[in-house]
Amino acid sequence: MKYLVMVQGTQADYEAMRGKASAHSPAWSEEELQTMFAYMGAINDDLAETGELVDGQGLAEPAQTRHVTLGDDGKAVITDGPYGETKELLAGYWVLECASLERVTEIADRVARCPQPAGAPDYPVVIRPIMDGSGDI
Repeated sequence: MKYLVMVQGTQADYEAMRGKASAHSPAWSEEELQTMFAYMGAINDDLAETGELVDGQGLAEPAQTRHVTLGDDGKAVITDGPYGETKELLAGYWVLECASLERVTEIADRVARCPQPAGAPDYPVVIRPIMDGSGDI
C-alpha cells in the first residue's frame, strides 16, 4: 500500500527558519536548521535503504504559491498563497510504500520528533493512503 505522509507549516515558520522570529515561532539558528535538515535526511536515507521511499520533497514557502478557484462567472480567481480556510499548509511530504498502516505510523512518529527550537509550534504529521484507482473508493 502507498501512503502520503505530510508535514504542515505556515509562512511564519518559513520566516523563522530564515532567522525572523514572530509571535507564532521563534527564530531558528543556523545550527538548529542544519540539525533539522540532517534529521530529515537520515529519515530519507533509512527509507531509501528499506525500499519504502517512493518520493519525498520539501515545498516552497507560501509566499511563492498560488490558490486557484473558479469564480461565479466560471473564470479563474487567482490569489497568492495556498490557503483555503486556514493558514497552515502542506510544507513537505513523502510518498511511501509500506507493508502496513502500523509501519507508516512508526515512520510518522519519527518525523513528528524532528528537532526544532523550544517554543516552535507543533503540527500533526498526516498519513493518507493513496488510492490505486476508483475501486478503492
